[in-house]
Amino acid sequence: MLALLHPYAIAALGGVFIGLASWLLWWGLGRIAGVSSIAVEALTVPLNPDAWRWAFLAGLLMGGGLLGQSLEIPTLPTRSYVLLIPAGLLVGFGTVWGSGCTSGHGVCGLGRLSARSLVAVLTFMATGMITVTCLGGAA
Repeated sequence: MLALLHPYAIAALGGVFIGLASWLLWWGLGRIAGVSSIAVEALTVPLNPDAWRWAFLAGLLMGGGLLGQSLEIPTLPTRSYVLLIPAGLLVGFGTVWGSGCTSGHGVCGLGRLSARSLVAVLTFMATGMITVTCLGGAA
């Protein structure tokens, strides 16, 4: 069924689900749906009685996997590890330095009208645009 929808409709539906999930987590547990913080807390204290972190991460993986089965996934060119490893390290550094990730700042922080999140979102959006411009859209 999802394969019959326009790609913009699928993206909009995904955005609604992300917003709904972040709101439910905030309303139900009083927690911000920042994926990097949730992952770090789950991995650093794996036997923590707050099992919701593991459920949240499992839901991300399973939801993506299930939807991937029903959608036509585009093929992308393979990238060299020489590019991927530094890129991953830079994203991780930016997440730590910015005290959060795109989901924490972009979805939850902007929704709470956080000035810090606005600065973070503007920074990573500008950096992404500059990077794509410098690479000539080769990503």
